Amino acid sequence: MKWQSVYIDGNWVHPEGAQTLTMVAPSTGREIGEIARGGAPEIDAAVAAARRAFEGAWGQMAAVDRGRLLSRLSQSILDHEDELTALEAIDTGKPLTLARGDVRACARYFEFYGGAADKMHGETIPFLQGYQVMIVREARGVTGHIIPWNYPAQMFGRALGAALAAGNATVLKPAEEACLSVLRLTELAAEIGFPPGAINVVTGLGEEAGAALSAHPDIDLLSFTGSPEVGTIVQKSAAENHVPCVLELGGKSPQIVFADADREKAIKTIVTALVQNTGQTCSAGSRVLIERSIYDEFVTALSKQFKMLRAGSHDKDLNCGPVISKVQQGRVLGFIERAKADGIEIAAQGQIVTDEGDASNGGYYVPPTLYRMVPRDHELAREEVFGPVLAAIPFDDEADAVRLANGTDYGLIAGIWTDSGARQMRMAKAVRAGQIYINGYGAGGGIELPFGGFKKSGHGREKGLEALKEFTVSKTVVFNHG
Repeated sequence: MKWQSVYIDGNWVHPEGAQTLTMVAPSTGREIGEIARGGAPEIDAAVAAARRAFEGAWGQMAAVDRGRLLSRLSQSILDHEDELTALEAIDTGKPLTLARGDVRACARYFEFYGGAADKMHGETIPFLQGYQVMIVREARGVTGHIIPWNYPAQMFGRALGAALAAGNATVLKPAEEACLSVLRLTELAAEIGFPPGAINVVTGLGEEAGAALSAHPDIDLLSFTGSPEVGTIVQKSAAENHVPCVLELGGKSPQIVFADADREKAIKTIVTALVQNTGQTCSAGSRVLIERSIYDEFVTALSKQFKMLRAGSHDKDLNCGPVISKVQQGRVLGFIERAKADGIEIAAQGQIVTDEGDASNGGYYVPPTLYRMVPRDHELAREEVFGPVLAAIPFDDEADAVRLANGTDYGLIAGIWTDSGARQMRMAKAVRAGQIYINGYGAGGGIELPFGGFKKSGHGREKGLEALKEFTVSKTVVFNHG
């Protein structure tokens, strides 16, 4: 399995020096192929190709025709669902069921934005006598996109769907850890007829290709999904050229459980939201805040569910797969080791399932772990673990719950569990997060729902119709008709 080229101006080309990067399957730790190691020269060529496309055939294409192309790509993705699922699963280690859901979500992005492409409307503004004023929304031009390794197929749709629907030409830099599905999706886009330069994809290292894209003077907007630390670097680089950014960064999202909650429903949802993608989700509900009067009872019930969790190879299709890499495994296990040293009690752990002689023995596995009575100032309560680790913390009353919920550097998602309608409204207003779920949790929710955060969780919004606003810019046109 080899993807040793980058995609620029409608062609697959080898980077300078024909350098490659080795791809490793997280489930086994074994090599599965190579990708091209593109860098600054390839980014330069990709941006130039995107500029030509924007000023040429792609930029002049009618919105309805752009939408039809996006819709055709959606159908092509569904036609290749099995192939893409297999690629996504082996590349990321995620269970097959989750990988298939991600492929379908990618198709849904292009379906949604295909239907939205010709529905962006402007407005008029009353002004002085003898004048007519209108506001039109136009594509920004060339947009750069740096996407992470945790949801490569989904992120291909999320990053490019809205940008292309708005009429931008795009340059995509996928994560070097997992991008096989992205490369196949790019092939499908080429096959259904996107003009050369509308989509350009350069694989490579973040510090090379990613850095070159974020610092490029000829892009008009940059979207980045990843860690707050790298997001800061990306935004600083873009700022040198006054390029605006949409940043979706980390999270420490709370699940807030009051005594009057539907406990059975809450427990099921909380566990699922935490272990989805082995906890490698920025919007994972990685801390559960529980009203003190039901704390012990709730943690006991939650522990029973945790003990039934199983982690194993992607093809076993269990609750969890491996984490993405040995580096990430070491990072997550470091949190667990430090918690042990700090005397924090493990309430329950799931199991890692490996057969004797099974290749999964070489994979990057972490047991799903629930901690009880986590101190409020401990790193488990405040820092993003990005693994299947849940911190259970008691609170005293509604005001205390709000303080806890808002007491981190993040503000991406929150789940609120209560039957009280009044409390639902108060909490929804008081908690500082980009998405608030009442008696449910979506880990980002559907394609239709605007997604983004407060504070160190980033700024700007992707998904839904709000994303079209991010990838366009308003222009005021004033007519003096006398």
